[in-house]
Amino acid sequence: MKKYPLAILFASALVSFTSFAHAGEVKVTWQDPDKYTDIRPTSETREAFQQRVTKELDAVFQDLAKKLPDGVQWEVTVTDLDLAGDVRPPQGARINDIRIVKDLYWPRMSLHYKMSDSSGKVLAEAKEDIKDMNFLMSSMIPSGHTSLQYEEKMLTDWFKKQQREQIFPSK
Repeated sequence: MKKYPLAILFASALVSFTSFAHAGEVKVTWQDPDKYTDIRPTSETREAFQQRVTKELDAVFQDLAKKLPDGVQWEVTVTDLDLAGDVRPPQGARINDIRIVKDLYWPRMSLHYKMSDSSGKVLAEAKEDIKDMNFLMSSMIPSGHTSLQYEEKMLTDWFKKQQREQIFPSK
């Protein structure tokens, strides 16, 4: 007979735990990636590289959306991307292009976003040109979720700033 109170306690704890798991949601649209400033591969096909980049950055946006309150809908349309570094043709006997990363070639992204609450009320909407000109000067701990550590840091820093300035809601 003592099994039932324990089962009820476990079930209520599970319900409580899952209620904290909710977060905002994001939908990312990649508008004309073939026209982006720099989304060029070094050793992959252009199509495979674009798919990998958009998939990895989608994951970054998903992680950021988890920091939004429950019910917040975030729509992002990426209109341009310039990855950190610059792709150069090989010198010597190399077959593949190489990406040179110097402070001169900082990461940039242009996007439009719209953030709404669960009732559809627009909380924030803007066009943004995000960049990190000091991307090589700051310390960073890679998340392990992406190979695009400079772009991930740039987006994470921008998102934190939006929340600090109360443009984006926070939990």
